[in-house]
Amino acid sequence: MKINILFMKHTSLLLFFLLCIFSFESNAQVNLKDLREKPDANIADTDTAKGLTITPINVPIPKLNLEVNYWKHWSKFGVNVNQAYFNEEWNAGGVNSVSLGGNIWHKSEYNRDNFNFVSEIDLRYGKIKNKDQLAKKNNDRIFWDNKLAYKLAKSWALYFSFTFESQFDAGYKYTKRDEGDQVVEVIDTITSNFMAPGYFTESFGLEYKPDNTFSLRLGTGTARQTLILDNRLKPLEGETRFGIEGEGNFKNDLAFQLTANLDRNLAKNLNLKSRYNMFADYKDLKDPDHRLDATLTAKVTSLVNVSLTGIMVYNSDEKPGIQLSQALAMGIVYSLPR
Repeated sequence: MKINILFMKHTSLLLFFLLCIFSFESNAQVNLKDLREKPDANIADTDTAKGLTITPINVPIPKLNLEVNYWKHWSKFGVNVNQAYFNEEWNAGGVNSVSLGGNIWHKSEYNRDNFNFVSEIDLRYGKIKNKDQLAKKNNDRIFWDNKLAYKLAKSWALYFSFTFESQFDAGYKYTKRDEGDQVVEVIDTITSNFMAPGYFTESFGLEYKPDNTFSLRLGTGTARQTLILDNRLKPLEGETRFGIEGEGNFKNDLAFQLTANLDRNLAKNLNLKSRYNMFADYKDLKDPDHRLDATLTAKVTSLVNVSLTGIMVYNSDEKPGIQLSQALAMGIVYSLPR
């Protein structure tokens, strides 16, 4: 009986102690929640925010004054000199000679949107003098080509071109005649001169240009005017010269023209430049005119070049056969831009 009473006393004390602890924890939780700081949406103090001022700063932007240049220009000036000498004791044969030649080449190109304009001029003149002979031309050409094109696709364009071709100086045939104890060379007849003949060519058609090194023109609408302004070269009655008949000095032809241009570097210091032109008169398509100019240039130094030039011409109005010309020369060439 005493044990039960003692157990009940201890049990009552334990329950009282647990109730006190529970009551203390509940009050502590309530007090901690009240002590928590509630966050405010306005972080900055209202009075401070109202007094805040922002001063704008103007940053100066410099003017660059940039301009787009749609033009490109290239120029070359060259001089070639060749000389050979043999004394009287030289037994292997040979003729003393000296030759001098010069050439000027310039190209300007304009590109904007789909429009392209190219102007190219090629001027060449040279003479050679052999011992006991008259000085003769070994190079003579005036060539000026202008082309305006409108791009239709990546490699195709409509074009219109204007070309002028002639020469600077008169060309002659030579003969020999006896004068006392020696034979001298004299002029026999004149064969050509400046604007005798002279050619003006206008062409319209399609141009194929896959890259900057090659182009092909198909001139379906082409007109060429041939002029002879030297009266010594005008054809006599019943004769034909340069396709002009019967004492005339002017002729106009309508034709199909094909022109191919190649300007490509075969190696680091080796360049091939060529131009082929075919002119087929609509009156006689079976006998077109052909001209091929090709120049292979090897760059020795920044100023010295070696060039091999070849020309092939077939024009039945001038000569019935094929005309050929070839020259190998070393000279000084100054190019712009450097």
